[in-house]
Amino acid sequence: MKNNVIEIKNIIKHYGEVRAVDGVTFSVVKGETIGLIGHNGAGKSTLFKMMLGLIPPTSGEIVINGTPVHGSAFRELRRSIGYLPENVVFYDNLTGLETLKFFAALKGCSQEECQLLLEKVGLAHAVSRRVDGYSKGMRQRLGFAQALLGNPRILFLDEPTTGLDPEAIREFYHILHELNTQGVTVVITSHILSEIQERVQRLAVLKTGKLHALGTVQELRESVNLPLVIKLRHHCLQGILQSSLLGIILESSIFSDTTAEIRCHRAQKMEVLHRLAMLSELEDIIVREPSLEDVFLGYAV
Repeated sequence: MKNNVIEIKNIIKHYGEVRAVDGVTFSVVKGETIGLIGHNGAGKSTLFKMMLGLIPPTSGEIVINGTPVHGSAFRELRRSIGYLPENVVFYDNLTGLETLKFFAALKGCSQEECQLLLEKVGLAHAVSRRVDGYSKGMRQRLGFAQALLGNPRILFLDEPTTGLDPEAIREFYHILHELNTQGVTVVITSHILSEIQERVQRLAVLKTGKLHALGTVQELRESVNLPLVIKLRHHCLQGILQSSLLGIILESSIFSDTTAEIRCHRAQKMEVLHRLAMLSELEDIIVREPSLEDVFLGYAV
């Protein structure tokens, strides 16, 4: 497809007898944020390094913007790619501004954008402070600013919110959303699944080097078929509440005088809600879909 910015075709990477990545195939479209999730050792970092051209695959092909990653033209294309590694390391004796100017020189882009980028990521107050005085969160912000140098059209972000406080995390994803609307494509890894479940368009679940699942959070929920949780607050007799659900096969149910918790499969959801809605004694209904963490653990079994 012409909108595919990244195409990964049957990628395999061996380290001796270990298959770190085993036959992975998927594509990423322009302006999409896709999340890579998986246990430690699932192959995420290895796949990242191959997409960046840092290590060669054993077999298969990776094409970015129509250019093979290990082709002669990829060196120039790499200037349009931003990368934030999981562990950010800087020269401690440089200031934040000097650090960014150093990376701008390496990347061959204008140093005039450095001050603006530091302001964008929330480091305006620390541009003249030496990096050895930066907190973990400040170093992470500086790393993000480094990844944004040169207005990249593709971003690879490996555990990018490590060390950030909740406000900084919200600001980070706000910037990513703005970049998406401008057509920037993002590949991101994170172990904080609750953080990314509403902030990515699709997820790729890796397990022991294989692509175990690919889709939106909702598509993954439906494919795992985990039960939903329906919580009730009521002031009716337990017998009336229980009898209203007769004939429906529930995963589990817990009733008390004023509350109830019902677990049912997705196929029963609408029937359960329809019957409950007919009870005038109900005060509140809360439906909780399986979280991304639930889904991930469902695939991990």
